Amino acid sequence: MRAPLIVIEGLDRTGKSTQTAKLCHRLNGFLVKFPNRETPIGKLLNQYLTDASNPMPLEVAHLLFSANRWEMVKNIEDLLSKGTPVVMDRYVYSGVAYSMAKGLDIEWCLAPDKGLPKPDVTIFLKANDLDSISQREGFGEERYEVASLQTSVRNNFEILRSRYDEWKVIIIDGKDIDQVHEHIWELVCPLTRGVTTGLNRF
Repeated sequence: MRAPLIVIEGLDRTGKSTQTAKLCHRLNGFLVKFPNRETPIGKLLNQYLTDASNPMPLEVAHLLFSANRWEMVKNIEDLLSKGTPVVMDRYVYSGVAYSMAKGLDIEWCLAPDKGLPKPDVTIFLKANDLDSISQREGFGEERYEVASLQTSVRNNFEILRSRYDEWKVIIIDGKDIDQVHEHIWELVCPLTRGVTTGLNRF
């Protein structure tokens, strides 16, 4: 028996950070945000994301995002084996969807993450009204927060959703924070009794 690995995905400014924090508190779990900007690799990624003039090649950036996830694997696996649920704010799917939007091939993007723990459930916060997202406070402060790119990223998330069977989608348009949280809880609650199978891998 182990604890569940839960991922919340979505476009920028769709409430992922709020919802992962609320869920983690309710589960008494451990929150992981990607990119993790506190590690040596994460600090490089933070510079890349916050400085649009940074000349880092797309391929290098993608591999660094993947390496940033690998940095956390042992910690995540230890927590799960000891019964602590892990809630992730972004994971493999974000890395792939955003790199695809920049023109990289999906199979190439997925390759560096082969062997990473696969989530027990991935909850995608879907916003049909992209205009409302672009008007939220803070949108545009980082490299990928461009409306046209977000449209492409959303399409790429749909491609990924068709390939992986643990995805669940919540339409967030017209819902407040608590309504979205309760919908998430309905999806996660069955996992709170523990997971009897071993971790799946990408």
